[in-house]
Amino acid sequence: MNAQSDIMGAYLEKIVALLEEIRSEPAERLHQVAKLLAGHIAQDKLVYLYGPGGHSNMNATEIFFRAGGLMHISAILDEGTLISNGALRSMAVERTPGYGKLVIQDNRLAPGDVLIIANAYGINTACIDAALEAKERGVTTIAVTSVGHAEATPKNHYARHPSGLNLYEICDYYLDSKVKQGDAALKIDGIEPLMGSTSTFANAFLLHSLSMTTAAYLGEMGIEVPVWRSGNAPGGDEWNNQFIERFKGRVRWL
Repeated sequence: MNAQSDIMGAYLEKIVALLEEIRSEPAERLHQVAKLLAGHIAQDKLVYLYGPGGHSNMNATEIFFRAGGLMHISAILDEGTLISNGALRSMAVERTPGYGKLVIQDNRLAPGDVLIIANAYGINTACIDAALEAKERGVTTIAVTSVGHAEATPKNHYARHPSGLNLYEICDYYLDSKVKQGDAALKIDGIEPLMGSTSTFANAFLLHSLSMTTAAYLGEMGIEVPVWRSGNAPGGDEWNNQFIERFKGRVRWL
């Protein structure tokens, strides 16, 4: 495409097509995970969410302390792979053996806990080590990741965990984000690499859909679900303040 083309429109078509592809998947897997989370939250237990790796860190914040988000979501906001600490440093830490294991240990996840690991590609050392350590500890694990991207990446690729394992293979459950290899989706004339990443849209769509479906199951159980409201809207602070003491101290990064 050139500068005179409707680049915004073409990008929109790519994103919409990806979201439609996710939506066309049989709904059983999403509902299975939502029922699991609903049963967990019904016992007033937290659901942990970790997004190891550069931009995957956004997954951890996407539905945490967010308007319309479940209050029982406890994001693991480990600083090791944050791009704000240096993009190249983030990538190096993401590929460092044992780092993901350390994060799980530091957060003291234990049998009976539930952990969502949201990583677009599902191959890197940090996410694989985190999943393996969580499983070792008896934690129920859920991957939000792209099966196709993982399968298309050679087993000997330098970004991979030394085992060559894929995140979706390790976790007890997975939701497929359908992100294509390389993530970027749009060809611009005169530019060799594709542009316009898609994974943020896909992961956010899946995570919010999971959160709302979980809430619907809780509603069917007759359980009133604490949901955050925007503090920038009228009445938001007043609503949220009713619940702060209930979660302060339990949710590490609240």
